[in-house]
Amino acid sequence: MLSGHTGPVTSVAFSPDGTLLATGSADHTVRLWDRSDGSPKQTLTDPQGAVLSVAFSPDGQALAAGSDDGNAYIWKMPGATLQATLNGFGITGYKVRANSVAFSPDGKVLAVGGGNGGEQFWQVADVLLLLTLEGHTSSVQSMAFDSDGSIVASGSYDNSIWLRNASDGSWIRTLQGHTNWVQSTAFSPDGSILASGSADNTVRLWGVANGSLLTTLQGHAGTVRSVAFTPDGNVLVSAGGDGTIRLWGISP
Repeated sequence: MLSGHTGPVTSVAFSPDGTLLATGSADHTVRLWDRSDGSPKQTLTDPQGAVLSVAFSPDGQALAAGSDDGNAYIWKMPGATLQATLNGFGITGYKVRANSVAFSPDGKVLAVGGGNGGEQFWQVADVLLLLTLEGHTSSVQSMAFDSDGSIVASGSYDNSIWLRNASDGSWIRTLQGHTNWVQSTAFSPDGSILASGSADNTVRLWGVANGSLLTTLQGHAGTVRSVAFTPDGNVLVSAGGDGTIRLWGISP
């Protein structure tokens, strides 16, 4: 067991090489841990609010976090030196939560989902804001790129999922069916399936090509807070607010 945070842990992510674990917490910190023995490596105190999401870039050269202080943060790895504080959602006198962060597969773009229903795409190398998108009518809780970086999904408090072209942000389709907010999204490794976890306590699988609902997985007794496919795409893992983790076999 890893201990050190003084508030609830809200998000976890492994580095691509598996040597580090990053944890984000309501105590306003991101902590880095050595996976081999669980020893603490570093505590990042730059966020001024609860850390809502953490993500490593696919090459392991960057770590990002979103916070309810209205900012997203990027640290250069190794060493975790602060590269940038992103405040693209900033409105005078009002902080828009940076709920979700996700790197593109090549690590060049960071997507940020905002508490105002907006989405932003930042060029990581020079910290350039590429796109600001609207469409959702409530907070964007989750963002995910497909395996080749051509499509980005956003799950929202408005119960919907939007699929967009990652290159220009143009709308592809809206996936509707959840009866409560969408908390988590993940593409299968081949990009053909999108999994979504919701506060309606279900996981839904969607065909990306045509937006069809493939199946609804029931069993959790609380919000499905995280979903992830195994590298071979044969198993989906879901973590629920009911304290359970479930493994689902995915038929080809």
